[in-house]
Amino acid sequence: MSGPGAGFEYPPREVSWMKRDVLLFANTIGCTADELHFLYELDPNFAVFPTYPVILPFKKNQQEVIDFYAAQKAVKIPGVPDFDARRVVDGQRLIQFLKPLPTTSAGKKFELRTKVLGVYDKGRPGTVVEIQEDLVDAGTGEVYSRAIGSSFYVAQGNWGGPKGPATENFPPPKGKSPDVEFEHQTTAQTPLLYRLNGDYNPLHAHPEPGKKMGFGGVIIHGLYSFNSTCHGLLEKLGGSNPANIKEFQARFASPVRPGDKLVTSVWRTGEIKGEWEEVRFVVKVAGGKVCLSNGRALMKVVGESKTKTTSAMATNPKVGDRLSYDGAVCTVRYIGEVEGTSGVWLGVEWDDPARGKHYGSHKGIRYFTCKSKAGTAASFVRPSRPADKPQSFVAAVTEKYASELEKTAVIRFSNKVAEEVGFDKIQRKQAQLSELKVVIVDGARIASAYSDGDERIAQVFPKIVELDLSRNLFQQFGTVVAICSELPALRSLRLNGNRFQDVLNENLENAENALKDIKDLSLEETLMSWEEICHVATKFETLSTLSASANQLSSLPQTPLANLSSTLVSLNLEFNGFTAVTDIASLAGLASLRNLHLKGNFISTITHDQSEDLPVFPTSLKYIDVSYNQVSSWAFVDALPTCFPGMTSLRFSHNPIYDNPDPQFSTQSKTVTEEAYMFTIGRLANLKSLNFGTISASDRQDAEMFYLGRIGKHLAAAPESQEAEVIKQHGRYAELCELYGAPVVNRRKEINPAFLEARLVTVHFTFHPTAGQDGVVERTTRIPKSFDIYAVKGIAGKLFGQRPLGLRLTWETGEWDPVAGFDDEVEDSSDEEEEAEKKEREDAADVGESSQPEGKTGKWVKREAELHDGPRQLGFCVDGLEASIRVELR
Repeated sequence: MSGPGAGFEYPPREVSWMKRDVLLFANTIGCTADELHFLYELDPNFAVFPTYPVILPFKKNQQEVIDFYAAQKAVKIPGVPDFDARRVVDGQRLIQFLKPLPTTSAGKKFELRTKVLGVYDKGRPGTVVEIQEDLVDAGTGEVYSRAIGSSFYVAQGNWGGPKGPATENFPPPKGKSPDVEFEHQTTAQTPLLYRLNGDYNPLHAHPEPGKKMGFGGVIIHGLYSFNSTCHGLLEKLGGSNPANIKEFQARFASPVRPGDKLVTSVWRTGEIKGEWEEVRFVVKVAGGKVCLSNGRALMKVVGESKTKTTSAMATNPKVGDRLSYDGAVCTVRYIGEVEGTSGVWLGVEWDDPARGKHYGSHKGIRYFTCKSKAGTAASFVRPSRPADKPQSFVAAVTEKYASELEKTAVIRFSNKVAEEVGFDKIQRKQAQLSELKVVIVDGARIASAYSDGDERIAQVFPKIVELDLSRNLFQQFGTVVAICSELPALRSLRLNGNRFQDVLNENLENAENALKDIKDLSLEETLMSWEEICHVATKFETLSTLSASANQLSSLPQTPLANLSSTLVSLNLEFNGFTAVTDIASLAGLASLRNLHLKGNFISTITHDQSEDLPVFPTSLKYIDVSYNQVSSWAFVDALPTCFPGMTSLRFSHNPIYDNPDPQFSTQSKTVTEEAYMFTIGRLANLKSLNFGTISASDRQDAEMFYLGRIGKHLAAAPESQEAEVIKQHGRYAELCELYGAPVVNRRKEINPAFLEARLVTVHFTFHPTAGQDGVVERTTRIPKSFDIYAVKGIAGKLFGQRPLGLRLTWETGEWDPVAGFDDEVEDSSDEEEEAEKKEREDAADVGESSQPEGKTGKWVKREAELHDGPRQLGFCVDGLEASIRVELR
């Protein structure tokens, strides 16, 4: 970027808009009643048309009409002449859509940050000024859109500036007919309406400026053609969804006059980067010149707007029907009038509760109840609102996977077909429907197994092993059974987010044969009751893995488990509403269960009432995940071996007690995780794996010694009369004392600070002579706190008959410290969680005690402090009124 004016930055300009502004903009560029999400502020998908930012440089903060010419002369670009803004037209424009624009700027401060990319002298025709304009949230620095455009100042050239670089061209593919063509009729009112957005250039309203510039009268805004063409592209190729366009650009080639008909020709290039395909286009005036050339867009090509095709289901909806509006799925819960309004409404519960506005009520009157406990799952919609067309399973799979074949180009060298590699090869292989083994049709609007004319599933997709049917339009579970009955190789089935109705009363007696070989079943976010889940799961005769997370379950009532008691190995109940282990006591009948996942519930206790018996689960259960719950007492951990006698692996991180394991003595935030790890191992004698980390023999020894030392500190802090109460809180105390010896308990007596006793430290000296001398010698004496270390060494020298300055004194604190390398093994890593969790499931029953690598330090060491020679007083070197000091010869 060089040359006169290049790099010059305009002062930031604050801009703003209201919902009324974006509604007006959508109306003036051609949006129709089929696109209410651009035209109606109460539409649940209300959005700003993507190119709206191009109007903001003209509108700025104004709601009133502005003087266009005066506004254009506000800032001079240094190093170039002053140009006449009364004789300027658009040259070329590229806009990149980086982040969806909010429907109003209220509550935020937006700025246009503009810089000059170049000023180019084109001779007698005029001058081109190229700028980059970013729409930025000034509060966060986020860029919402970036426009790179050029303005052409007519007949204002020959000032000696650079000619500028050649423009990159994007012509239509040679020899190929357009894939799409559409027309747009302008009228005399077109520019008069469009200017109300904020572009008040008189050239587009009064004939005089146009005559002076050689246009013969009024011409339509170049940006009107730009915006209306973008609208046509998005409507015809992008399903009218603003998320389906990433970039749009065009060159303004010739003027358009009011009343001209615009004809747009569109070519798909087939050049796809990620999910974006490059599309090229040309816009002509019917019977005349090209008005927009060099047209290019990056789009997700999905076809014409689905809202133009109404489904038969939407014509006569019934309570219980599953509908999809612009990809958002809901269930009809109510049909009827709503007080204070006219006509009939549909009361719907959205699968995504964030899309709704209430809980089935309006102005204090309840019309229906939602299954979801979220307070905003419901809305009222008109029956006339077009719904997405449902489809069959065969159509959905064919549409997704067969279309990949069309997108894959054959690679040729010298007219010979080359071997495909990478993603192209994968796409071609997937498109061979009869070879498909993994099929994902999540959110594909599937409502039935077949529709008229479909081939049999067993003939088209005979080899499917894994199938994801999540978030579709099924009403009855029998539809899923019908699909599975045609898939003999099926082993894994995901049905997350569906809303099956009247499950307990549905006749599934013949389902066992269709589902007999499926091992893995996922029923997450279905909002089914535990009875309904079991009713379905028991139809899978060999089921080994069941996931029922996020189903709002608060307890599991006793229900027949049938074959599950002998086949089910892994059960996922994460993100439900359990508060105590007794809420899942009915699982005790699962005799083969090995892995139980309870992450993200609200579990804080074993039982709701202390009088309740502790639930006992089968010894087959090896791995328990109770992370991200509300456990705040170590008594919970102490009870785990009773409830889960076979438990050898545990995930317990992210509970209140784990994050603050010992409030009385844990003062350093950096060590609380290490302490919690030690306490957990110390309390659970049979644990072999904790938080995805294997517990070696040295790990266990370090943990148990540290835990025992901490019990000693608690005993020292409590009166002797309460010692039994403290020991009662540590079930393994006697066992650990037998292994490592009882901890040192130094209780501090309350002494009047005025007494001499309060100024004395009882010192237990232990002398370790050199080799060849007698064994360890112990002496105890009382030394004033005010004595310095020289004096203390003198006393030690007299007690042991040694030269004082030849001694080394070391204070033994009796406490333990963590050492480096701990976090590498113990810390819970979210990035590797899935991989580690998978390993836990595989190895939970057979985790062995692997010894530490040779030469690796233990995780905990005893804390010691050498008392160096100097005038520092003893009272400042040791804690309390008792101290153990080791004496050694230097």
